[in-house]
Amino acid sequence: MTPADSSTAASHASGPLSGFRAVSLATNIPGPVAAGLLVREGLSVTKVEPPTGDMLRSASEALYDELRTGMTVQTLDLRLPEGQQALGTLLQDADLLITSQRPSALARLGVTADALAALNPRLCWVEIVGDEDAPEVPGHDLTYQLQVGLVRPPQMPTTLIADLAGAQEAARAALALLLGRERGRSERHRRVGLKQAAAGMALPVRHGLTAPGGWLSGALPQYRLYPLRDGWAGVAALEPHFGRRLAGTLGGQDPDRFLRGLTVDECNRLAHEHDLPVHAVKSAS
Repeated sequence: MTPADSSTAASHASGPLSGFRAVSLATNIPGPVAAGLLVREGLSVTKVEPPTGDMLRSASEALYDELRTGMTVQTLDLRLPEGQQALGTLLQDADLLITSQRPSALARLGVTADALAALNPRLCWVEIVGDEDAPEVPGHDLTYQLQVGLVRPPQMPTTLIADLAGAQEAARAALALLLGRERGRSERHRRVGLKQAAAGMALPVRHGLTAPGGWLSGALPQYRLYPLRDGWAGVAALEPHFGRRLAGTLGGQDPDRFLRGLTVDECNRLAHEHDLPVHAVKSAS
């Protein structure tokens, strides 16, 4: 462990959630990301994985390793009585449970609100589902983004907005439950839907800002992507003073023609010199 790692671990251990313990049955991305956000605040997390492991590991071992940083990983076969008994032992002393399975699958494992309340009345439960309105219907990040208008076929999503926004919502729900419990509130369970989280991220789309022809869709010359000699420039000179400064820098020239003659380095240097909200990146090789 490097000195930087030691410093980070020490800051986590003294965070506002230090002394609280969580058990996570959630694999893939949303649950581990949510748990990781809470680990940074000092929460102690035991991640329970099935004997087959977390499917994410086969897709990206580096991402899997990153998302389990700071957690204890324990393998349990929850289909077996001894596995369920071991889980019950973990939950008896836990403050928080995070799950991401469908309700029917959890019920078969004995994980229900009533059963958890009987086992540990202080246990808070954040239940991540695909769709709060239809939690048994299967889906993934792609289907939720498509439903709320964040995907423009045939272009695939460049990031997992539903999963990552759902993770943020799950962490927020966990904090609300734990704080409420400490203040004497009776709420112990919240359900977080990935589709609903994606819908929250689609707010600008619903109001037309980023929809085709919208204010932030690229329809405005001062808020658009432009090709350069060796990359692309993002021009975001929306405010009037930036717009005037951009126009002065262009010297009356057409922005597309002007920028096509610049390299990425030249564009970024020009943006810095004129204090413009413009940033250029090189094209992927």
